[in-house]
Amino acid sequence: MEVARPQLFGRWISVSIVLVGLFFATANSFYLPGVAPQDFVKGDDLKVKVNKLTSTKTQLPYSYYSLPYCPPETIVDSAENLGEVLRGDRIENSRYVFHMREPQMCNIVCHVVLDAKTAKEFKEKINDEYRVNMILDNLPLVQPIKRSDQEPIVYQHGYYVGLKGLYAGSKEEKQFINNHLSFTVKYHKDTQSDAARIVGFEVKPFSVKHEYDGAWNDNVRLSTCDPHAKRTVTSADPPQEVEDKKEIIFTYDVEFQETDVKWASRWDTYLLMADDQIHWFSIVNSLMIVLFLSGMVAMIMLRTLYRDISKYNQLETQEEAQEETGWKLVHGDVFRPPTNSDMLCVYVGTGVQFFGMILVTMIFALLGFLSPSNRGGLMTAMLLLWVFMGLFAGYASTRLYKMFKGTEWKRIALRTSFMFPGIVFVIFFVLNALIWGEKSSGAVPFGTMFALVFLWFGISVPLVFVGSYVGFKKPAIEDPVKTNKIPRQIPEQAWYMNPIFSILIGGILPFGAVFIELFFILTSIWLHQFYYIFGFLFLVFVILIVTCAEITIVLCYFQLCSEDYLWWWRSYLTAGSSALYLFLYAAFYFFTKLEITKPVSGILYFGYMLIASYAFFVLTGAIGFYACFWFTRLIYSSVKID
Repeated sequence: MEVARPQLFGRWISVSIVLVGLFFATANSFYLPGVAPQDFVKGDDLKVKVNKLTSTKTQLPYSYYSLPYCPPETIVDSAENLGEVLRGDRIENSRYVFHMREPQMCNIVCHVVLDAKTAKEFKEKINDEYRVNMILDNLPLVQPIKRSDQEPIVYQHGYYVGLKGLYAGSKEEKQFINNHLSFTVKYHKDTQSDAARIVGFEVKPFSVKHEYDGAWNDNVRLSTCDPHAKRTVTSADPPQEVEDKKEIIFTYDVEFQETDVKWASRWDTYLLMADDQIHWFSIVNSLMIVLFLSGMVAMIMLRTLYRDISKYNQLETQEEAQEETGWKLVHGDVFRPPTNSDMLCVYVGTGVQFFGMILVTMIFALLGFLSPSNRGGLMTAMLLLWVFMGLFAGYASTRLYKMFKGTEWKRIALRTSFMFPGIVFVIFFVLNALIWGEKSSGAVPFGTMFALVFLWFGISVPLVFVGSYVGFKKPAIEDPVKTNKIPRQIPEQAWYMNPIFSILIGGILPFGAVFIELFFILTSIWLHQFYYIFGFLFLVFVILIVTCAEITIVLCYFQLCSEDYLWWWRSYLTAGSSALYLFLYAAFYFFTKLEITKPVSGILYFGYMLIASYAFFVLTGAIGFYACFWFTRLIYSSVKID
């Protein structure tokens, strides 16, 4: 999957997902390409499409023609899916047209004379380090960069609009535009026929001040780049400065290279992860945490509980039965409904919805449906899955609500439908308004906004009600022990059993299990790199589930042993508090790794990371709650109680 720059709503999904664990299929794994292969014979037209301009410094995408580049006679927008629109993709046609296996040299695209306004626009984009993105046969344009002989070639998305530099002997910084592009199209030829398939699309950009004799016309010959004289552009040529009244001539070369890379493997160079050792280190580190917690849970289950239960069951015949201590003492209160039980039902239901969405997305990713060639597929899949998982959200919340002796199931269904999506939509709407203000292509158009609202009100809300209806019709879950009419007084707790302290401690281990992988996820989202190591991500997700469940069970047991029976909310918040550490880590990442200077971009970053953290809270909280729910029912149903 390509998790590109998080734009808009897309971001929240892509972040929260990936964060939480969209996981599967390592870089060299098999995947189903998003498009069917296309064969080209010699001389066939190859039409290059242009995509958004992107920058890691501003995180605000712009359409290619927002700058005064050479537009075709009519600009045609490619049909974009929901995910592409949400990511800020704007795919349009261009004047770059190649002919298959026919090299071209010094093709003139157009001639532009800058005025003060257009020069200012180019300068702003160069200062903000914007990159131009193009697409040929569904392959993104990359610029190969070789840092040293020992290291492998690194591919960067697109090429810079321009660069900053100084003239010799001057201290004034100038902006220079990349106006000459040297393209390389790699192809794999069919041995049986003349047809070939495109497997690579690379560029080397140059800034060159083109020169010519006489007045400008469409047939003019450039002295700086002349195919007849075999004069090519080199990095030694004087660069093209961006200033008012300057004329810029856009040119390109294209060469074709035959390669052994087959069409099915053409994405492998883009997805190659050079640092998989770090991922294995992350997995091993997380497994240590899991083994430690599993040991504690096993000890509690086997030794303590086995001893306790057998002791309690023997005591029934003895006089000491009245002198019970430990967790059995609170058996008459442990299943007493908590305060704000309605809200707990809503949050547990939403957590189930998130869990279902992530699980199914993982399966799709494992099968390869979310490969980067299927642009925007990930986001579209996540949105649709979130909507359809409303069925399970309604079912889970009303099942719990009925157990708490609730009768107004429609109210719970309504709150489940609107609580999480409503909060997220408000934040998203504010962020989208900021992006509109910046005139960025990342702003979600009105039509797409309407589609999102329709998905929510037209599909998600009715499904939540259907799930709630089914859940409420089922018989209520029976408690294993009877609840006393009068609540028991909770004795004074030791300092380390303070609710806030134990909740904050509980979140450290689940976060510790995922934070190394989190670094790569944030890098792929905010620094525009491909992320396709779902195999590692899946393992991390499994570890996250186990860690959340085990830490909650351990702390829940200690809590019950100290005769504190208020475990319902505590179990949810113990695992959910890992989201607080996630947000703090996102802040740390912002200040140490990103070079964002614009206030709007900073607000966008923290807005999307807030949504991601909220989603992570809902997911981990629900896992912790169900683990503790199962654990308490298990231990209290194992004991004979009068």
